[in-house]
Amino acid sequence: MDRETRIRKILMTALKISVGSCAAMYIAELLNLQFAVSAGSITLLTLLTTKWETLRLSLVRLLSFAATVLLSYLFFEHIPGDWIAYGVFLFVMTAALEGFGWRAALSVNAVICTHFLTTDDFSAAFILNEFLLVLLGISIAVLLNLFNNNAAQKRLIEARVTTVEAGLTGILGELALYLRSDTDEADVWGDIKRLENDIDEYIDMAHEYQDNTFSAQPGYYIDYFEMRARQIGVLHNLHNEIDRMRGLPRQAEIVADYIMYLKNFVTEMNDPAPQIERLNVIFEDMREEELPETREEFENRALLYHILMDLEEFLKYKRRFVISARHGRLKNTRSYTERYFTEKIRSLRKNKNR
Repeated sequence: MDRETRIRKILMTALKISVGSCAAMYIAELLNLQFAVSAGSITLLTLLTTKWETLRLSLVRLLSFAATVLLSYLFFEHIPGDWIAYGVFLFVMTAALEGFGWRAALSVNAVICTHFLTTDDFSAAFILNEFLLVLLGISIAVLLNLFNNNAAQKRLIEARVTTVEAGLTGILGELALYLRSDTDEADVWGDIKRLENDIDEYIDMAHEYQDNTFSAQPGYYIDYFEMRARQIGVLHNLHNEIDRMRGLPRQAEIVADYIMYLKNFVTEMNDPAPQIERLNVIFEDMREEELPETREEFENRALLYHILMDLEEFLKYKRRFVISARHGRLKNTRSYTERYFTEKIRSLRKNKNR
């Protein structure tokens, strides 16, 4: 994430928390609720999540409220010593919430518990007071978390898609040159590692975008970047295999030419079926080659064959992704067809201008 985007995100979060917490406290005071300041704290604790997380967490807090009241009554009324009763409450509540995977709800439950501990009041009026604090706090958090600049976030992610494709194209070109010259003039390993780290960051961005939108898409960008992460892992293995070669067999030039050809087809919506077909032809041609005469030639040819297998795996990851997109298991806001023909038109225009 670039510095400007990060600063904008921090400022937006800070603004939501300050406005939301102040509004919750103000409304709680207007309603003459006891512990009105806690409404602001509940809003703060709930705002530190995405849209979907906010809704899930809010539901959990409402569901666990009854358990909080019941446990507080049982422990505070029947266990001598407030500090012991509070410790028992936290033990039981933490164990229960952890068991259901609801740890994030613990903080608000603990706040409500301290109110019962302080007042020792379990009347219907006070229970309603506490429920309204929770309801008010989470309602404002849900409302404010509806305001996210998803369009800008989506544009940023799509820019990262272009960045990843440019990175992959560059790395493939470097690997082809390495395979031709037997000299690693470029920092291929460094480029692979940097792109790998970038993709990990983009996966997190895609998860955040997915959780901040209510559209019915099952994670297109998440699957896209995860596919690229697997591909970059394949290129890492391929680079190691080139590194292990102690000489370049004649067939290395053919594989290098194929990699140079392949780097033109890493775009998001390209169906790699033609590239797989061309790779299969190279496999067949290599099988018909004469057997190596020396041990070193045999080992180098074996490594070259593994490189071809890596390239096949690289393409299959993309092929599975594209097939899934075509069949609607992955949905982007722009349809697959729209994106596919947009790229086709761009390609035709580019060829026409040459």
